[in-house]
Amino acid sequence: MKRFLRDNGLALAFGALFLVSLAGQALAGHSAFNADQLAHAAEPVGLPSYLTSADFAVDVAENWQSEYLQFFLYVFATVWLVQRGSPESKPAGRIGQESDKDQQIGVHAGEGSPRWAKTGGWRTAVFSRSLGLVMLGLFLLSWIAQSVAGMSAYNTAQLGDFGDPVSWLGYVGSSDFWSRTLQNWQSEFLAIGSMAVFSVYLRQRGSPESKPVGAPHMVTDETG
Repeated sequence: MKRFLRDNGLALAFGALFLVSLAGQALAGHSAFNADQLAHAAEPVGLPSYLTSADFAVDVAENWQSEYLQFFLYVFATVWLVQRGSPESKPAGRIGQESDKDQQIGVHAGEGSPRWAKTGGWRTAVFSRSLGLVMLGLFLLSWIAQSVAGMSAYNTAQLGDFGDPVSWLGYVGSSDFWSRTLQNWQSEFLAIGSMAVFSVYLRQRGSPESKPVGAPHMVTDETG
């Protein structure tokens, strides 16, 4: 058990933080929702009802989709784009998808290489892009979930104010949807761009996201 906890500490720690923060969001969101209900002379709802509501779903989904978009874009962007001196970047001489030898594909695969890295053909082609494709798929699923839940919450508010409900396409083209979406996207792009630049000049001893403390600023693709 101790070895399992040690070997999976990063996933377990962030999994626990995710659950705690999700629970905190649910409780805080429930309180805020009921405060809004009372302000509009409506009945407050119980926590189970709030957790199955469109309001809670859209708040969760809009954050998830921006996170997976960040990782999808970063995985693919770092194939072709570099940041000199950043451990988040490849050196300029390795721009592109690199050779089969560099990527340990096909005849260049080692004894412990994944089976689909050895077989060649469509299996290797898919496996070679599997990380980005999964991130893209998760982004699209959470984006769709956000748009559907957001439409439901928006239409509920519209009906409460004696307005007309909108279709899914109408909501996806609305300012409400894009305000929710873009406020998350811009924060993700700022954070990941800042990390790429700050890691050129700043260090965190012992972290693989940082260069060694004594590494020159312009050394690229070297982790501590």
